[in-house]
Amino acid sequence: MFETRVTELLGIKYPIIQGGMMWVSKAELVSAVSNGGGLGILSALTFKTPEELGEEIDRCRKLTSNPFGVNITFLPTLKPVNYDEYIDVIIKKGIKIVETAGRNPEPYMEKLKKNNITVIHKCTSVRHAKKAESIGCDVISIDGFECAGHPGEDDITSLILIPRVAEEVKVPVIASGGFADGRGFVAALSLGADGVNMGTRFLATEEAPIHPNIKKKLLEAKETDTILVERSLKNSVRVLNNAHAKKVKEMEERGATLQELAPLLSGLLGLKAIQTGDPENALLACGEAVGLIKEILPVKKVIEKIVEEAKEIIQKRLFPLVEKD
Repeated sequence: MFETRVTELLGIKYPIIQGGMMWVSKAELVSAVSNGGGLGILSALTFKTPEELGEEIDRCRKLTSNPFGVNITFLPTLKPVNYDEYIDVIIKKGIKIVETAGRNPEPYMEKLKKNNITVIHKCTSVRHAKKAESIGCDVISIDGFECAGHPGEDDITSLILIPRVAEEVKVPVIASGGFADGRGFVAALSLGADGVNMGTRFLATEEAPIHPNIKKKLLEAKETDTILVERSLKNSVRVLNNAHAKKVKEMEERGATLQELAPLLSGLLGLKAIQTGDPENALLACGEAVGLIKEILPVKKVIEKIVEEAKEIIQKRLFPLVEKD
């Protein structure tokens, strides 16, 4: 059940994808998702060097024999990244699924496709989805406004964005932003998606390599406990509404420049936070789906619960509604 174009293309049991999350998408979490029947995705830039990424790929292979991918996010940084070197390691290690995000991946598509790599590109709008398809991306992962991290600047929710993209492209579509349970899974499929991408839900799992205090904070948070920052930079980010995020937003409202904001936007603050368990002094990406998370579970249990809940919704609620006709 739940065999879609995504399960067929990626060679996975369930069309459930784990987002490539900075500092978090490491071998323990990624392998757990793949072992649970979904697709785990390592975050390439979590690792300081391409060589370290290669070592993590090897470590992940020891933990799972199932398919997994690697995320590469193309974003402007103060320290330039040699993306070609990371891609070379991905190719050398035989990875066949790459999730790209951020800027247009077109400069790297020839190298990826020449090595028979399936490319999933994350987009936040219909126009970007159509462009990604036109340059050869195999799957579109579309982020609705509810998502953690970068939702784009159009502010279109998943309920509208998913069907719009599904009707505009021919390649498979993965729904991202607002998904954490079987209800959302069924909804995404009904909107035309071939699967779902979840980030925030997988943060609240036993295998996620983050401090228990952060996981506790996620359990306490409601759907109203996220905030958008960096809007003044046209680089909006949805994060947990904590003291640090409030400070950034207040500075933006006063007209702070990028130079003034930069020290507060450092990803290294987030790394320190998830290591030390300080939930207040860093920007912590968090989607509105956090309001749907009620317990910390093993990854396998999260996936199984979503699938069983989805089956029950279809069999006990939706089928009977149709039969009444």
